[in-house]
Amino acid sequence: MPLTQLVKGFFIRFVCQHLFSMNKKPVYYTHSFFFLPLFLFLLSSCDQVKMEAQKTEKDSIQTWIQSSRNKEYSLSQKKAALEKAYQTILQNATDSFTARNLSLVTYRFYELRDTTRFFQLNEETIKLATKLKDSFTLGDAQWSYGDFYHFGEDYENSFHHYNKAYNYFNTLKNRDYEKGRMLFVMSFIKGRYRDYTGSEVLIFEAIKKFKLIESNIWLFNSYNHLASLQNDVKSFDKAIEYFKQAIEYLNQTSNNSTTLKATYNNIGRTYFLMGKYNEALNYYKKAVDKSDIDKYARVISNAAYCRLIMSDTSNVEKDLLLSLKIRDSLKNKTNILSSYIYLSDYYKVVKKPSKALEYSLNANSLAKKLKNGDNYLTTLKQLANLDTKNSKHYLDLYIQFNDSLIDAERKTLNKFTRIEFETDSVIADNKRLSQQQILISIIASALILILALVYFLRVQKAKTERLFLETEQQKANEEVYLMTIKQQAILEEEKTRERNRISQELHDGILGKLFGTRVGMGFLDLQGSDEDKQQQQLFLNELQEIEKEIRDVSHKLSDGFDSSNVNFKSIIHELFVSKSSLHGFEYEIDLNENISWKSVDELVKVNIYRMIQESIQNIIKHAKASKVSLSIQKESEILAVSIRDNGLGFVLKKARKGIGIKNMYSRVQKLGGELVIDSAPGEGTHILIKIPIKKNDN
Repeated sequence: MPLTQLVKGFFIRFVCQHLFSMNKKPVYYTHSFFFLPLFLFLLSSCDQVKMEAQKTEKDSIQTWIQSSRNKEYSLSQKKAALEKAYQTILQNATDSFTARNLSLVTYRFYELRDTTRFFQLNEETIKLATKLKDSFTLGDAQWSYGDFYHFGEDYENSFHHYNKAYNYFNTLKNRDYEKGRMLFVMSFIKGRYRDYTGSEVLIFEAIKKFKLIESNIWLFNSYNHLASLQNDVKSFDKAIEYFKQAIEYLNQTSNNSTTLKATYNNIGRTYFLMGKYNEALNYYKKAVDKSDIDKYARVISNAAYCRLIMSDTSNVEKDLLLSLKIRDSLKNKTNILSSYIYLSDYYKVVKKPSKALEYSLNANSLAKKLKNGDNYLTTLKQLANLDTKNSKHYLDLYIQFNDSLIDAERKTLNKFTRIEFETDSVIADNKRLSQQQILISIIASALILILALVYFLRVQKAKTERLFLETEQQKANEEVYLMTIKQQAILEEEKTRERNRISQELHDGILGKLFGTRVGMGFLDLQGSDEDKQQQQLFLNELQEIEKEIRDVSHKLSDGFDSSNVNFKSIIHELFVSKSSLHGFEYEIDLNENISWKSVDELVKVNIYRMIQESIQNIIKHAKASKVSLSIQKESEILAVSIRDNGLGFVLKKARKGIGIKNMYSRVQKLGGELVIDSAPGEGTHILIKIPIKKNDN
């Protein structure tokens, strides 16, 4: 055969191989884009492909694989075609080309949901590739396992296999696409388990790989995921920036209309989280796409809920119910759950508590079935507010489940860390064993340095994770505290209304009757002795005194009674009473009576309480004080909180490194205030906190 014809024939087979395998993993997509301009050349050579397919066994493998993709074939016919491809592979020489074809056949069985055959052939692929030392096929086989467990939502096993695949690809040159894909999916899994730092590190590495090969679609996907991570850590401005970068890459691809609208929905969601509701609505309008009914339901639901938050209830119920109807027809349970939560909030706003409770209960039940932890916590919050009789029960459930969720996520993240560490160690050992004896000492030293560095990084990461978890727990505790405060406020208001009712009943009812009885008795013309008339006058005077006493009691009951002030003050007093009785110190409390705590923002009150609590804890633990005083005064629109003790005192520079002091500075900074600590050894401590008064929206 002439050389030119031989080269041309090989080229055609190579193009066919990539086109035939496009429905496997996206590992070949970028390659196919490269060959699309040669499509006319391929069509003109179809006859030659058929002839060569009959002549060579390698070509017949591709023919059988392509037959398994024929939409007109039944499932059994497709599997039969794959079995013929497999039998042909067994007849070939055991080279890398054979191993890669076997990997294609294996994954095709997975696509046909034949998991038994998939596992059998994937193990054969790994054995053959190991024998041939074919790192690419080993990586491809591990990728197949990763996909299998990923779509089965077994993220621990999927992460394990994706990580192994990445390490195989990482030994090869010019495989940046495969490396980037593995980094991307591992970043996705870490983000799902709230390891935002680890996820961000991986996605930035993936972006580097995709930039090297100019893969615009995967650069879009990467920046889109990066933006979502910023939303999770509430860095919303950064999220908007990354979404816009994602759109720039998307605009360099074709057929991007539907994907672009989905991104607009994501941007709308970010603006919603920022509280910029008008901007959010503008992007939701851009995101409407009736060609994709599922995305259409999501957009109209998001837009309706945004209008609800803006206190615009027009057509909100209609849109939310339409979205729920669409999602019911699609049997998309996760999105149905979201609709239930939104509808519960809507009916609470329009004061239909029974309907709000009904949808919240449905959402809670569905979240439990789907094992959707975040939404389950959301529904417990809803139920605590809606079902006042069982509020404590739901709050207890919230705390218990939140704690267990954090523990489960921590354990999973630790497993991911071990997977990465163990895999890296194995690779390092293999490299070390393959080196010549003269390099053993150098490699051993390098390995020790690497292990020391890994250990250091793990320690630092553990500290970061612990601080992050403590912060999240603190946020959860504050939310529960806020809900408890609101519940107590409701109870105090009920008590106030009952006092007023009793006062009114005494004044308008009993007092009126007594007055009438006394007047009636005064007009009686008794025909008795002077002594009897005198006795009558004494009884009338006594009745008048009783009237006066009842009137005084009535006025005292109805005097201005600020339940919110009593509520917050009582909490402060209870804190000092409980701590002083346990730890034996005297205290003085001076709370300015002119402060209307009801009008002060709940977040400000929570942070004041937490800082007082932290200060008392430090006094008990370190100061050994016998006297503690608290003063809260109002200076213009500033709350001045002063805490003094006669304890041991401390060196301020050293104390600044403590977590407690750092937390106090952080709280004050977030509220736009200032914190001044004055202390010295043997001179006690004075803490002065100044916080601008924020009005309570409620």
